[in-house]
Amino acid sequence: MKYEKIREQDAKHYIYEFEGRYPVISDKAYSFSTATLVGDVELKEYASVWPNSTLRGDVNKVVVGRYSNIQDNCCLHVADDYACIVGDYVTVGHSVTLHACTIEDYCLIGMGATVLDGAVIGRGSIVGAGALVTKGTIIPPNSLVVGCPAKVKKTLDENGFKAIHAQAVKYKSEWAEKYGLGPDVGGEVYDGSKIV
Repeated sequence: MKYEKIREQDAKHYIYEFEGRYPVISDKAYSFSTATLVGDVELKEYASVWPNSTLRGDVNKVVVGRYSNIQDNCCLHVADDYACIVGDYVTVGHSVTLHACTIEDYCLIGMGATVLDGAVIGRGSIVGAGALVTKGTIIPPNSLVVGCPAKVKKTLDENGFKAIHAQAVKYKSEWAEKYGLGPDVGGEVYDGSKIV
């Protein structure tokens, strides 16, 4: 097993091939130069990966959906039997570990949370900061999940869903302008009060 940098223009980034599999990054996605992407990793349109996060697709794949953001110091990894899938419009807070799990669309994963192998976080859910979602746990859509081990505390209403959507688009809007892609990257924009 050998890690190699893949392209000359990526020499300043930590982007590595693993056993013939290469990260695939949309030209409308953004990854900080200090983030590490290894092997079978895909960043879809308007996704962002922030400083010091590691996405390692060695024995399976890691996918980060449209408008989703992986904030500072996160670890996304896989297992032989499970990929690590992050849906669209997902915010993954600082220092989160996602291991071989599925995060469906419009979710918020709070800072320092851990989601383990085979777990599924249902669409529109919030996992509280520091929560531990154990192996194989299935969280229903629109759930607020907290604790260690994590338990569903309540069902969220439509306002929670809208706030998660706005947060994801806000991250895209901020990095597009401040970190080099410019305001013409396209897609949805958060103007400070609403999505346009």
